[in-house]
Amino acid sequence: MLSYATPSAFALFLPLIAVAVWMIYNSRKRPTVQFSSLDFAKSLKPTLRARLRWLPAALMLASLACAIVALARPQKADTKVKKNVEGIDIMLTLDISDSMVIEDMPPYENRIEAAKKIVSEFVESRPNDRIGLVVFMGEAFTRVPLTLDHALLLQSLKELKISRNIKMGTAIGSGLATAVGRLRDSKAKSRVIVFATDGENNSGTIDPETALEIAKGYGMKIYAIGIGKDGDAQLPVESVDAFGRKVKRYQPIHSTINDDLLGRFASETGGTYRRATDSNTLRKVFKDIDSLEKTKIDVSSYTKYAELFPPYLTAAVWLAIAALFLGQTVFRRVP
Repeated sequence: MLSYATPSAFALFLPLIAVAVWMIYNSRKRPTVQFSSLDFAKSLKPTLRARLRWLPAALMLASLACAIVALARPQKADTKVKKNVEGIDIMLTLDISDSMVIEDMPPYENRIEAAKKIVSEFVESRPNDRIGLVVFMGEAFTRVPLTLDHALLLQSLKELKISRNIKMGTAIGSGLATAVGRLRDSKAKSRVIVFATDGENNSGTIDPETALEIAKGYGMKIYAIGIGKDGDAQLPVESVDAFGRKVKRYQPIHSTINDDLLGRFASETGGTYRRATDSNTLRKVFKDIDSLEKTKIDVSSYTKYAELFPPYLTAAVWLAIAALFLGQTVFRRVP
């Protein structure tokens, strides 16, 4: 990027332009000498020397112009920005049990689709953090380990579906323990688990209390989210009829969230617990978490300037020498 250290020097162009105008004006004034007749001179053509008599003055003006630019000190700025990012390691832990297909999160199809969409927005808002994904039903497994490849994580979220090939139930303890295991070796200063479920622990090989103690032992912070409303609900179940067509029917289900357990997950690790009974409050919960867990980014920059005035100064000197030389030799005027 081109800049000038002393741009005020360009004000000197004003008197230079005035001098140029004065010289042009005076060049039109010609001295007169009386002759008896000019018939002999009418057939003569101006010589090249006569045509270029303005050259020494023009060279001197160009020399002064170059000198003014040199005084303005043109510079080329080379700015470098250095970012020091202190990221946060976040393990998203998402319940994908049967109850997550309850259709009470408009405008989304069901709880799991609402969670997938809003979690994706959360991931996109944190480009400098390593984020992973653990899912659980009757058992838990890591779907995406901690990574900065958020495109991979978002694709995995998009493809996430409730599978009948996994043990049924809600293994809250196993889900939390798996997330802790993935964060255990993290060197990040802040290690966070975002734990979202819509049920109570009724499966798994690890007790939630044990998983909580492990998380506390490693200094991990848990943000717990209870998805959906308590009470009776309708669970959609798809089947295939005799003609091979998919048929959706509903069966009654009682949905209950253990607020006390999730509240202790948060309070005993320094996090927060929120209930999200619709898609709007669920989005707000993730925005709150995003605002609470800020990634530290230190930005420092320095600028190196390369001086560009020497060529202009050199040109000014040579143009002045040429003007003086030509003015005293080829274009010298004799009184």
